[in-house]
Amino acid sequence: MDIIDAIILGIIQGLTEFLPVSSSGHLELGKAILGADSLPEESLLFTVVLHFATALSTLVVFRKDVLDIIKGLFQFKWNEETQFSLKIVISMIPAALIGFFLQDFFEVFFDGAIIIVGIMLLITGFLLYLADLAKTTEKGVSYKGAFIIGLAQAVALLPGISRSGATISAAVLLGVDKTKSARFSFLMVVPLIIGKMASDILSGDINYESNQTIAMGAGFVAAFIAGLVACTWMIKLVRQSKLTYFAIYCVIVGLIAIAWSIWG
Repeated sequence: MDIIDAIILGIIQGLTEFLPVSSSGHLELGKAILGADSLPEESLLFTVVLHFATALSTLVVFRKDVLDIIKGLFQFKWNEETQFSLKIVISMIPAALIGFFLQDFFEVFFDGAIIIVGIMLLITGFLLYLADLAKTTEKGVSYKGAFIIGLAQAVALLPGISRSGATISAAVLLGVDKTKSARFSFLMVVPLIIGKMASDILSGDINYESNQTIAMGAGFVAAFIAGLVACTWMIKLVRQSKLTYFAIYCVIVGLIAIAWSIWG
């Protein structure tokens, strides 16, 4: 993988991690087009690096929220920060269980199954359209809602199902305020990404080659900067009820992916 490919994939990851168009699905499409999927070990390490970059960009954008949560937790009281943290933990349960018990099953879909990506993008588009029809409220995330949003996040393990799109749509359809939905969606994934990274690193399945350091670094920087832009932009778009544009985009790309798979 050369530096240009790394930067392109980094930008794709940074943008699509927050924009509701499926980062995993676009990475699979990007790898298929660029031919980067010919190096599975390198691809796994590169994916971990890109996810770390987007997790870091989330922490930067929500640094005030994160600091408030940490301060609240150290008060050792049943306050708003403690309750929010518990809801984050509850939301992680479905994806953590599925990732632990069904990891091999889901990895099959990350092997150039472009037609699956296309179909899942169509589903993502439908979810976004439904979410845009929801009424504006001031409701927050409940404990039950946190678990349901977590189920949506678990389904988004499939490439083509947007994690942010599925979780924000689930929250909005539950009646949660759109801005709060986006905030919860972006914060809930950070501990999950860190846990997955730790699991991949400790598993010993990642092979590192020193000659890829520059390319990895370029991809990391690209994903981080793109993530900062996309995260900030997405919060405004959700608040302004403009998810339909992404729904249309997902449908178009999904149909192209299906056509590519059949006739490419």
